[in-house]
Amino acid sequence: MRRRGVTVILGALITALLAVGVMAAPLPYVVLKPGPTVNTLGSDNGAEVIQVTEAKTTTSSGQLRLTTVNVQSQVELVWAISSWLNSSDAVVPRELIYPPDRTEKQVEQQNAEEWTASQDSAITVALTKLGYPVQTVVEKVSDGSAATGILEAGDVITAVDGAKVTDPGKLTELVRAKPAGTTLTVAYTRAGKAATAKVTTKAAEDNVPRLGIEIDTKQNAPFKVSIDLDKIGGPSAGLMFTLGIMDKLEPADLTGGKIIAGTGTIDNDGNVGPIGGIPQKLVGAKKAGAQIFLVPKGNCAEALRNAVDGLPMAEVATVDDALTALKTFTGGGTAKPCSAE
Repeated sequence: MRRRGVTVILGALITALLAVGVMAAPLPYVVLKPGPTVNTLGSDNGAEVIQVTEAKTTTSSGQLRLTTVNVQSQVELVWAISSWLNSSDAVVPRELIYPPDRTEKQVEQQNAEEWTASQDSAITVALTKLGYPVQTVVEKVSDGSAATGILEAGDVITAVDGAKVTDPGKLTELVRAKPAGTTLTVAYTRAGKAATAKVTTKAAEDNVPRLGIEIDTKQNAPFKVSIDLDKIGGPSAGLMFTLGIMDKLEPADLTGGKIIAGTGTIDNDGNVGPIGGIPQKLVGAKKAGAQIFLVPKGNCAEALRNAVDGLPMAEVATVDDALTALKTFTGGGTAKPCSAE
């Protein structure tokens, strides 16, 4: 074979190898894909997702499905091109999901912590809506503090100077609203009996007025609620867990026999917060047969840009909004649609 022919063949071979190398080289991107959906009223891997002990639960004829996003963290050019051509996928800079100052393991750990926190908030909100409000309980009275000899461990603090105490944060706010040395009227219950006491606050080393107590919270529900689903991370299932818990413990069927999907964080006050991956979650919900999708108000503009045919969307800013949307939709009406504002 002539030298020129050999050179051409070698050049073609090297070009092909370089092309393969480029196609296989990892890129600084990740791919977001529609993930699985889970019926919070059903089972996963043989165990009920929402578990209630020491209480009678009800069975719904429909479903309340949380939605997820799969993240492909190692992306080669061939996969990036494929995902760019797939309308249900999104190719985004890797640093949006995995910040450069954090490892994948650290991000996964944070997601796991947020997942657990979202379950706790969902249980708190659901029990509150079911008539078991959060109580602020004295766990310990510090020796020589303002509350020594006045309050006791186990007391449930209900108000300060007539203002209702809804949680530990509110108690702290009320105590710090007036300077140290102020005498406050603290309302509480002890062993089920209501009482009031005068407590004169003392300043700590940081000059902040304090009662001198350690506090905790509890909800006096005569049953226990837990969630058995640990393969998903992040806080975005909070709303659907809240609705699922309520549906299991209320006589009424919130689903009306429909397949309801949705997403959104939940805080202890019942506010629904925005999440990421709304386009992929809409696609996943549609594939799961959802008949309506509950969208956090903060995600509505993005959801409208990525609307899926045949999947109506309802705007929700609170758990009460979600309950109203379900009641309207299952009753044959049109739930409040998403607004771009």
